[in-house]
Amino acid sequence: MVFDVPGFPKPNFWMHFHKILSLLAAFVFAAISALCASETSTQSHYEFEKEIPIGGQGGWDYLSVDAPSHRLFVSHGDRIVVIDLGNDQIVGELTGMSGVHGAVFSGDRIFTSNGRENSVGIYDLKTLAPISKSPVGKGPDAMIYEPGQQEVYTFNGRDQTVSVIDAKSGKPVTTIALDGRPEFAVAYPKGGLVFCNIEDKNELVAIDTKTHQVVNRWPIAPGEAASGLDIDPATGKLFLGCDNRMMIMMDGMTGKVLSTVPIGEGVDAVIFDPSSSLAFSSNGEGNVTIARVEGDKMTVVQTLKTEKGARTMTIDPITKKIYLASAKFEPVKPSKDGQGSPWPKVVPGTLKMLVYAPKS
Repeated sequence: MVFDVPGFPKPNFWMHFHKILSLLAAFVFAAISALCASETSTQSHYEFEKEIPIGGQGGWDYLSVDAPSHRLFVSHGDRIVVIDLGNDQIVGELTGMSGVHGAVFSGDRIFTSNGRENSVGIYDLKTLAPISKSPVGKGPDAMIYEPGQQEVYTFNGRDQTVSVIDAKSGKPVTTIALDGRPEFAVAYPKGGLVFCNIEDKNELVAIDTKTHQVVNRWPIAPGEAASGLDIDPATGKLFLGCDNRMMIMMDGMTGKVLSTVPIGEGVDAVIFDPSSSLAFSSNGEGNVTIARVEGDKMTVVQTLKTEKGARTMTIDPITKKIYLASAKFEPVKPSKDGQGSPWPKVVPGTLKMLVYAPKS
């Protein structure tokens, strides 16, 4: 029933009014969407900020940020250089190690993986003074801290094992055998698991942190020879940087590959930042691939130019700046027997940190 009241708008007025409201709502929604898209695009854009000179002798490996003290730890030859990220100054060194690969943190202690002496070094986080060493398997390389059981894991490439150390006592807990060469690893306390790339088998394994047993083993196809690895601690989604120029996102509970994106050649490190939903892949060819994660999909939003050979990377969880190690290299001289090292030597005194920051 339609009421025709004098002075009250006719029904056709309401139809037109409804259309106007619909158009206005659509316009407002489009404007808000465009603004959000613009903000998202801005937040995903990284730019070069500065260099931090380090110098010294030898090469480098993993980079680690201790967020509470706001310090960057850089493995460098036979030591670890410590940089205060408040003023970008070198404030100390960890010494007394051979073939160091990296550092992790637990409470007031630092743990280092010493590849040439098959040990883990333990240091005081405040003073950087050495405390003790603990024996591990052959060729410890990657290392993580597992907060659920308060243990340190080293992944030993030469004997294909994992060594587990009690973080409080510094004593060995157990050794886990792996059927393949371990590369990088991440802890997932929410799921009671540690994940590790098995580079030469194109697999990823899951280790139960209570039983210290391998409980799952998944192929990473279409990825191959994964090195870098990180995790979304809320969802358990894993991000693997693969040698065939691909980053894959995998469900850590089922092993299903959810999404892939192309990356540069020579990947080493992978980082996932939960606050921005960005996944970073540092590629030795001289760039960082940055992908946005939305649900079960990844999309490349930026290819950030860096320097050739800048493969290792870490992120400051406070400022969201990313740090990559770089240096000048001597020309590679071919050996007569073809057995020479494929890695060029670092020119002494040229090691530096490249700093890239998100721009708004």
